[in-house]
Amino acid sequence: MLRRTRLFGQKTRVTFTLPLDEPSGVVSVVGDFNDWRPGRHELLRRRNGTRTVSIILPPGVHRFRYLATGGLWFDDETADHVDHLGSLVHL
Repeated sequence: MLRRTRLFGQKTRVTFTLPLDEPSGVVSVVGDFNDWRPGRHELLRRRNGTRTVSIILPPGVHRFRYLATGGLWFDDETADHVDHLGSLVHL
């Protein structure tokens, strides 16, 4: 799930949220905003039974995917668009 929060100026905080244990193991969000580097934005466990990470992004269209332990790549069905190259968020 994606949550957007407008910040002062034109930037937006995007919070990426997944269930605590689906998929199991470590999950990070990778995309054009972090040069597709796994582990840079790892989702962290929260008390409410989820795991999240927030990233401040400039206006535009950003492509991303999730990468889980074992090399499992997957997309976010709540993204603005999903195609064969991954998920898109429009800001």
